[in-house]
Amino acid sequence: VHSNTAAFFGEMKTHYDLLPRHKRDLNPWGVGCYTSQVRIKQRHRQLENQLYLVEKMVTTAACQGLMEYPREQLRRALCDLLVGEFHDILPGTSIEPVEETSLRLLNHALEELSRVKARAFFALASGQPKAKNEQIPILVYNPHPFKVRTVVECEFQLADANWAGTWTMLGAYRDGWPVASQIEKEASNLNLDWRKRIAFMAELEPCQMNRFDCKSEKVVQTKPTPKLGGRNGQVRFRSDDIEVVINAKTGLVDRFKAHGIEYLDKDAFEPLVMADNEDPWGMLHRAYRKVAGRFKLMSAKKSARFSGVQAAELPPVRVIEDGPVRSVVEVMLSYNDSFICQRYKLPKQGTEIEVELRVHWNEKDRMLKLSIPVRGTGFESLGQTAFGINPLPMHGNEAVAQKWVAVVSRRAKSAITCINEGSYGSDFSKDGLRLTLLRSPAYAGHPFFDRPIVEQDRYTPRIDQGERLFRFWFNAGPLDERLSAVDREALVHNEKPYALSFFPSGAGTRPKAGAVLSDDVVQMSCLKLAEDNNDLIVRLFEPTGQARSTTLSLPFIGLKTKIDLGPFEVKTLRVNTKTRSVRETDLIERPMKQQ
Repeated sequence: VHSNTAAFFGEMKTHYDLLPRHKRDLNPWGVGCYTSQVRIKQRHRQLENQLYLVEKMVTTAACQGLMEYPREQLRRALCDLLVGEFHDILPGTSIEPVEETSLRLLNHALEELSRVKARAFFALASGQPKAKNEQIPILVYNPHPFKVRTVVECEFQLADANWAGTWTMLGAYRDGWPVASQIEKEASNLNLDWRKRIAFMAELEPCQMNRFDCKSEKVVQTKPTPKLGGRNGQVRFRSDDIEVVINAKTGLVDRFKAHGIEYLDKDAFEPLVMADNEDPWGMLHRAYRKVAGRFKLMSAKKSARFSGVQAAELPPVRVIEDGPVRSVVEVMLSYNDSFICQRYKLPKQGTEIEVELRVHWNEKDRMLKLSIPVRGTGFESLGQTAFGINPLPMHGNEAVAQKWVAVVSRRAKSAITCINEGSYGSDFSKDGLRLTLLRSPAYAGHPFFDRPIVEQDRYTPRIDQGERLFRFWFNAGPLDERLSAVDREALVHNEKPYALSFFPSGAGTRPKAGAVLSDDVVQMSCLKLAEDNNDLIVRLFEPTGQARSTTLSLPFIGLKTKIDLGPFEVKTLRVNTKTRSVRETDLIERPMKQQ
């Protein structure tokens, strides 16, 4: 039978009411693709989010006459992104030369966007006053249409190197008022009081530049040591909002309480080595449940060797940063020929903890998971999908989600959320949530019948050998509160506000904010110029499944309009910046037909 797509869909219209309807994901196949070649996935996520962030910045600047809208550069970056989504690239099932070529392609787009972002940032810094004497300015651009409360990290240099052997203490200020801040280890390794890295708690105004100033507070004889320490085999962290207990014998978290409620069982954040094979697709698998091994705490001697210090021994659990903003606990773990430097970043305000893993992976035909056992029963697992939320498998089958997953209890009306920056695979079962970090199959290792996948007479390279970096942000609280907040939180962690220390000239006029939303939930996934002219395109999304309204303000053109959104509705608006008329369009910017 010969036909074509137009004829097929035309005939289907006559049978539409008779067709079965499936409202969930299709049956999974190739579940290994959720994780294989994790560098490709992380770089793709980074590029995707940088493109959206830069679009928001350049649109805000260009619409106020501060720069030309860089259509060609944005288009080249988009084309690179789309090529990176091609079959066998993003799934991670290619041969090694394709992996290298694809990383180069994605990096090309990131470099192009970084130059555009720098131009937009300096344009949007117009009108910022000159720094006063002995002040070091830090400017932070928030690309989101809502206030963002976050820890900002930024590096700068003192005016002169301090050769006296003393240590300069600095603080961060906003409009002359101090904000919680601390000095942490900088990226360089200059054993000298000169280069500084400051972390401070900031509340950033929406879609605009935010100004902070650093200044010296005092000079002390030696660099301060952390006040938080271990006692009775534990590192116990307490704030007004959370309590975290880290077992000094295992390096794992034995307690995580938020507002007095315990959410995790002991041995949380344990890296597990799972049995796997040479197939990057995972063609014959639905789940990876067999534990082949567990990372264990290093000895003090091994910790010292791995850390690269001169001392013969170094405690494998130690507090490396401690101040008014956060405490950072570093843990050294090992398994066979693989090693992990795992850091817990514990906030002095709020309930969100960050877990960072620097993995040195040398295993073959194995998978690495991060185990998070949850306290209680009756849970279900949810994950973010494109403009929506999906229920995830409950019995250990491998699942896929976008920027976040959640473990929720309808009965207890509570939720634990986990945000990632490029890790898509996970599973959930009675053992809790297990995040999939990486796999090490062969490149394009295709199973055929019962034949060996790889040649047995030579060395065969494996995927994701070497050093890889992962970051996750965990939070817990009331169910409705968590599910209402997590989409915006994930957006902020992936499209991070851009901070830079530089000294503005004082020239120009301060630009107005790009866009502001009045509610606490709705997302703005897109702010850019139209593909065919200079109209403004604004795309809004309701992420919770509950109908709601918001007021969209575009201060730079003096527009304010109420927008109604249905559950999970995506609404694209086309705004004429001269007449301030607003029309709804479809996703490719064509006018919507009147109902």
